[in-house]
Amino acid sequence: MSKWMVYAKKADFRSIGERYGIDQVVARIIRNRNVCGEEKIEMYLNGTEDNLYSAHLLKDADLAVDIIMEKIRQKRHIRIVGDYDIDGVCSVTILLKGLKAAGALADYTVPDRVADGYGINKNIIDRALSDGVDTIITCDNGIAAIPQINYAKDNNMTVIVTDHHDIPFKEENGSKVFLKSNADAIVNPKQEECSYPFKMLCGAAVAYKVISILYERLSLPASDLLQYRQLAAVATIGDVVDLTDENRVLVKHGLATMEKTKNTGLRALIDVCKIDISALSSYHVGFVIGPCLNAGGRLETAKLAVELLIEDNPGEARVRAEKLKELNEERKAMTENEAAKAIDMVENTALSEDKVLVVYLPECHESIAGIIAGRLKEYFYRPAFVITDAAEGAKGSGRSIEGYNMFEEITRCGYLLNKFGGHPMAAGISLDKENIEEFRWQLNRNQTLTEEQLTPVTWIDVPMPLGYVNFSLIEQLKCLEPFGKGNEKPVFADRNLTVRQASIIGKNKNVLKLVLEDENAYSYDAVMFRADALNVPRKGQKISIVYYPSINEYNGNKTIQFIVSEWRV
Repeated sequence: MSKWMVYAKKADFRSIGERYGIDQVVARIIRNRNVCGEEKIEMYLNGTEDNLYSAHLLKDADLAVDIIMEKIRQKRHIRIVGDYDIDGVCSVTILLKGLKAAGALADYTVPDRVADGYGINKNIIDRALSDGVDTIITCDNGIAAIPQINYAKDNNMTVIVTDHHDIPFKEENGSKVFLKSNADAIVNPKQEECSYPFKMLCGAAVAYKVISILYERLSLPASDLLQYRQLAAVATIGDVVDLTDENRVLVKHGLATMEKTKNTGLRALIDVCKIDISALSSYHVGFVIGPCLNAGGRLETAKLAVELLIEDNPGEARVRAEKLKELNEERKAMTENEAAKAIDMVENTALSEDKVLVVYLPECHESIAGIIAGRLKEYFYRPAFVITDAAEGAKGSGRSIEGYNMFEEITRCGYLLNKFGGHPMAAGISLDKENIEEFRWQLNRNQTLTEEQLTPVTWIDVPMPLGYVNFSLIEQLKCLEPFGKGNEKPVFADRNLTVRQASIIGKNKNVLKLVLEDENAYSYDAVMFRADALNVPRKGQKISIVYYPSINEYNGNKTIQFIVSEWRV
């Protein structure tokens, strides 16, 4: 059971509400998202493409375009090297289509998740050399590939890095010394000397910025940049970067214009997934479209997703979209099967005593280990690793909780690992199979997690009586969309509600339907999805709820319905 906490951030909500014509509740939520000051609030509520920062502010972006234009003039062979996830395939598509529109001789490759691992490597460079490639452009990778890029430079290749990941560093005398390769241009807003005002762009957004400068230099139609912004919006959602500042504007307008998209492949995938393109939301991208674009790289090759996104023939696009959807269905079935095994192992073995979960699933496909680790983390609210058999030894992925720095903790066990990397909330490891049990033991021996840290927290934006909600407020809440990391869907709560009716409904018997009555004897319809049939409130019981208000439409009649996420006595 989570601990309920209420945000206590202060501001003049009445004044903000009057200035922007919004309810004080909406003003309070905006403050809870750390949006402060007139300029930031204006951008949050009314930002347009004009609020996107100039690409010229990105260090080396103009230099990269100088190099690209010279290579186009010389008719040199350019190869784009991407990554196998949604950000990587969108980045590749943006660069490939943009370069070809500019007249470049360009192609692409993406690493194989199992055979190559993440990012550019020596084999990819050697293949490029044998193919007569003159210039490599990385996207969504490359910033940490220092020896690989230096190898390409030693072989007289031109290399441009476009990336968004953290800059690698080493510690000297207690200070960070940032490391860089010998690439001819490095475009990454996280570089210390980069003056770009927003550091949280995804890889596809960085690629878009470079192509936008190229279009500007060549006087190509600015209207054609919309298709690239839409792909950057899809990647921003799918790569789970913060939906704040410029990212929020990019996503909001990318979704709003998607009905006009010229990307035949993206349109086909939306259609195959039976989504109304005029009502496409961040949820659809994050939980329907995104997993399909990721499925190719997980189970076969990410080239399947790139080929879809560059396909112009509607018939071919539909065939490619259906293939990715089928792969995602296969991936979902594999995930459900292995996740059930993992949960059963934790509940019915000595693992149940561990505060840091290390689950060994030898037959699990390594591409879904991170997803299953995330499931374990959510289910048990403990840091979790899932380890699978690999071509050489074993590989694993970890997902963490607040208060447990996963990267630091695995670093302490680094002597047991062949390779590892990550950040406080997630990590990847490779190790010999015989070290798995010792790795588990050491992580649990070293951990200092308290019961408080092992209790999830539900942050409530506004304690708000159900009776305060009306159609106008629900409509206003839409101005807060799109929701995602850094701009989470609002959370409301009410208490002292009397249960008048409570029943479990639905084909899977996992939907709780409620009629609740407040202290003024007004009744309200509520529903809770993924409910526990064994945990249903009794008629007449007083409960508190965490909820979000929605509009339910049936036979042309609209009523307010409250979506309950948690309840307690």
